[in-house]
Amino acid sequence: MSGIQQLLEIMAQLRDPEGGCPWDLEQDFETISPYTIEEAYEVDEAIASGDLDALRDELGDLLFQVVFQARIAEECGAFDFEAVVDAIRTKLLRRHPHVFAGADAPRTIEAQTATWESIKAAEREAAAGDHAREDVADPFGDVPRNLPALARSAKLMGRFASLDPELRQAAGPAFGSELDRANRVLADVGKALEGPMASPDRAAAMRMVGEGLRAWVGIARALGVDAEQALRRADDVRVEDIRKRSAVSKVHQAGNPAHR
Repeated sequence: MSGIQQLLEIMAQLRDPEGGCPWDLEQDFETISPYTIEEAYEVDEAIASGDLDALRDELGDLLFQVVFQARIAEECGAFDFEAVVDAIRTKLLRRHPHVFAGADAPRTIEAQTATWESIKAAEREAAAGDHAREDVADPFGDVPRNLPALARSAKLMGRFASLDPELRQAAGPAFGSELDRANRVLADVGKALEGPMASPDRAAAMRMVGEGLRAWVGIARALGVDAEQALRRADDVRVEDIRKRSAVSKVHQAGNPAHR
């Protein structure tokens, strides 16, 4: 029996109404979802740490979440783990025609990206079915609103880039000079801070901060940088700096008679 088959058997036992685990039996899609998200973040943290042993363990935890969700779906009569595997297998074959279907290979990364987006657009249109408009499905319908905000903004900007020129121009902050946009937002913020702050316009502040963040996400994309990772790394550097300063301060205080 393969390792994955053993894992599926373990999951079946955990969900067995007769002798399974009470906690596992109580779970459903919604209650398990936060754990799935948490495990994905722990995978990301293991990657950032460079600890490959931790990465192995966290990938196992994330795999278990997939098995858990698939088991619940199987009990509902919706699909099973094999259907999940078949879905991703079919998708990978469909999205890489230059590898598996004998199509001409894209000559550049840009061409490959354009082909990829074209295939995904066709998939979205097919999935939308009766909910699609006459000639095009919602190009943003599969971008989850509960993604981290910076990651969602970057994904939307990538989607904007695949639109027709007229729609692309209407997309706004993803195009033009991102740096100019950021500077304009900063200028607006400076003017707002110079005004009366007793009763600040919260709506205007939200708009300025949102536009500023979106402009910086655009700058990050232009530089080939992931905005989420960049901010996380900057925060880590700041935290480490404060820790070092705090440690130095404590050493100085310990050696100063006035603090004894």
